Amino acid sequence: MLAAIFTICSTVAVVTACKEANSQSDNPVTSVQSNELIRTSQSWDGVELPDYLQGRPELVAVKYEFPAGQKLGWHHHPVMNYGILVQGELTIIGQDGKEKTVHEGEAVVEMVNTIHHGENRGTKPVILYMFYLSQKDLPLAVQHPEIPLE
Repeated sequence: MLAAIFTICSTVAVVTACKEANSQSDNPVTSVQSNELIRTSQSWDGVELPDYLQGRPELVAVKYEFPAGQKLGWHHHPVMNYGILVQGELTIIGQDGKEKTVHEGEAVVEMVNTIHHGENRGTKPVILYMFYLSQKDLPLAVQHPEIPLE
């Protein structure tokens, strides 16, 4: 589990550093800075993360862009994943009605094997970098089109 926490913190720090480097081009950084954004063994809804899968890992990084007003369909993730929202606000809704709004600059640890969907309720596009701790041939998400969006 310590390796997972280190991986999460390291990846989030890299994404944050890239964003900050782009926004601070007029003020060059004079020393290395590190800012831990999240350290947890739970998803955003407070549920404990599962143990690591057995076998060779496959780490996957994905950049998502959600137009304003866009809703994702219901889905679940069979693998652990986490990310950082670099633009906009994204609301994640669990099938039980529990909600979490992730704001620009915040890190989020997604639900594992729990059906949910996301919505961009804001006025600007969402840009979200997600990192999956997967294995070869495992899907990152499983869609549930049988559950209608409201």
